[in-house]
Amino acid sequence: MVMLTSEQRRRVSDAIKEAESRTDAELVTVLARESDNYLYISTLWAAFLALLLAPLMQFLPWWIEYNQAFTLQWLLFILLALLFRWRPITMRLVPKRVKYWRAANVARREFLEQELHSTQGRLGLLIFVSEAEHYVEILADRGLAEHITDETWREVVEHFIGEVKRGKTGEAFVHCVERCGDLLAEVAPQTKVKNELADHLVILE
Repeated sequence: MVMLTSEQRRRVSDAIKEAESRTDAELVTVLARESDNYLYISTLWAAFLALLLAPLMQFLPWWIEYNQAFTLQWLLFILLALLFRWRPITMRLVPKRVKYWRAANVARREFLEQELHSTQGRLGLLIFVSEAEHYVEILADRGLAEHITDETWREVVEHFIGEVKRGKTGEAFVHCVERCGDLLAEVAPQTKVKNELADHLVILE
C-alpha cells in the first residue's frame, strides 16, 4: 500500500462530497502512514539476540577476555537495534496481532478526534487505513450500526483490501467511499442539506 497522490486525494474528496449529498450521515476517511513506530519491539528483539551471545562465550577463542566478550555483546545489541529500526525489518518483527491491535486503537481514537460520535442522529462513519500495517477498518456510529450489519462492512473492507493488493490503492479508496455512500443513502437518505465534518481525506504522517 502506498500513500496517495494529490490527484488521488482530490478524487477521494470528490467521492465523499458526492456520497454525503445523498445522505444525512457524515463520512470521514483517514489514512495513516503507520499506527506505531514499534521501537520497543525492535529494541527487545535486539536485546534478546544479544543476550543469546552469553551462552556462546565459552566457545570464544581463549585470548578473548570476559570484558572483551561483554563489549562484543553490547556492540551486537547496538548494531541490531540500529538495523531493526529499518521499517521493512521492523514490521516483520512485529506480530500481526500486535500490529492490528495498535491500528484498531488508532482507528477508534480517530473516530473520537474527528468528532464522528457527535453527529446529529449518531450517523458518523469512519473509513480508516493504516499503511504500514496493511490494515483497513470501517467504524459506524450507533445510528448506522442499527441498520447495517458488521458482515456488510467486512465485505466492503475485503473488497478494498483486494483492490489494494492489485496495486489500485487510489481506486480502492474511491470505490470504498462510493459503496459506503450507497449503503448510507439506503438507511439514512438525505432530508436536509448539511455538512458537519470535513470532506477531505485526513492524512496522518
